[in-house]
Amino acid sequence: MTRDGWESASQDVPKTADLVVIGAGVVGAAAAWFATLAGLRVVVVDRGAIAGGTSGAGEGNVLVSDKEPGPELELARYSRRVWGEDLGPYGERWEFERKGGLVVASTSAALDALRTLAERQRASGVDVREVSGAELHALEPRLTREAAGAALYPQDAQVQPMLAAAHLLRLARQRGAVVRTGTEVVGLLRRGGRAGFSAASGGRAGFPGASGGRTGFPAASGAGGAGAPVTPVGGAGAPVTGVRTPHGTISASAVLNAAGTWAGAVAGLAGVELPVLPRRGFVLVTEPLPPATVRHKVYAADYVDAVASSDAELQASPVVEGTGGGTVLIGSTRERVGFDRRPSPAAVRALARGAIGLFPMLASVRAMRVYAGFRPYCPDHLPVIGPDPRAPGLWHACGHEGAGIGLAAGTGKLIAQALTGEATDLDLTPFAPERFEEGGADEPRGE
Repeated sequence: MTRDGWESASQDVPKTADLVVIGAGVVGAAAAWFATLAGLRVVVVDRGAIAGGTSGAGEGNVLVSDKEPGPELELARYSRRVWGEDLGPYGERWEFERKGGLVVASTSAALDALRTLAERQRASGVDVREVSGAELHALEPRLTREAAGAALYPQDAQVQPMLAAAHLLRLARQRGAVVRTGTEVVGLLRRGGRAGFSAASGGRAGFPGASGGRTGFPAASGAGGAGAPVTPVGGAGAPVTGVRTPHGTISASAVLNAAGTWAGAVAGLAGVELPVLPRRGFVLVTEPLPPATVRHKVYAADYVDAVASSDAELQASPVVEGTGGGTVLIGSTRERVGFDRRPSPAAVRALARGAIGLFPMLASVRAMRVYAGFRPYCPDHLPVIGPDPRAPGLWHACGHEGAGIGLAAGTGKLIAQALTGEATDLDLTPFAPERFEEGGADEPRGE
């Protein structure tokens, strides 16, 4: 353990825990933090570094503007409150910025479609205001003069995701959590397996083992709605009672799969299927520009359709935003090509072309670099959150696709509530891990 509370690559691992979190990205870090606040003994393991996967390749979006009404929008609104309220005192540590989002329509038809979406979002509690073409340039002076209009979303925000993951884990460590990087989970302990692979004992008073215990810390799913604790479901397989690593085993009452694009492989260790697939995206980074060159998160109205698309082929829609350091981040592309990190000239050209369409002055700005990341994609575009009745003791917090940074805070708090038997603030049923076996999970779950 290091003196300042950062992660350790020490070879030793604790023998027991209340909760083992697999994955040190923002989602895993948020879950670890809220679980420690609830009094649980938490161990976080990752085969790489903190934020070494999707979290380290994201733009840090905390958005409500890009979501259709439905379960994901409700989770986004909830998570935005958690970022601003529960985590508000620490916001400066991860550069939390309430910059607002500006969704730009290039044609009258696109503006009509944007108005329709905005009205539906407004009915769901989103703060959204229409902006005329004439008003746009007071908000974004360098924006194209060709825009037909826009919608302003004041609730949209941004964080620096690597800082968020690192500081959330640092806060968790200061409350007793253990973080082990360079520690791969190579297997899951199951009840009925080899001797010594039983659930951990100890922990805070009343915290049960993997087989259950006091009502409210179940081994399986069945959340009935906001205000209802998660309750057990019968007919499950052998309980998960911990993890196996090259440095030793950790017996635990619960194991949380927060492994991002590798979540399907982690679920496979328990013999259950979770269709989380990588969806590649590129980000173009410009040279530093003067402050407030781009003032908001600015994107084209068709970005919402690109987010909701399930196409495997290249999808591109311009997203432009500034950073505190002056660089401008340009997205976004989506394509399913496995874990292929090779540069794509077609994707980079699409990024540059789209960004210049929104901000013509970018045509004379130099790009410093381009990098790729992989979004953890689910076929119905909803994350997987909660206990898995097919493998009691195994929990999931994954599959958030490109919204994982924004949804992380809410996901972490909901997981901690469910783990400790509290009534969850949102109904977890739409996010249930077993939904893919029931059919009907192939399309987005909007209203």
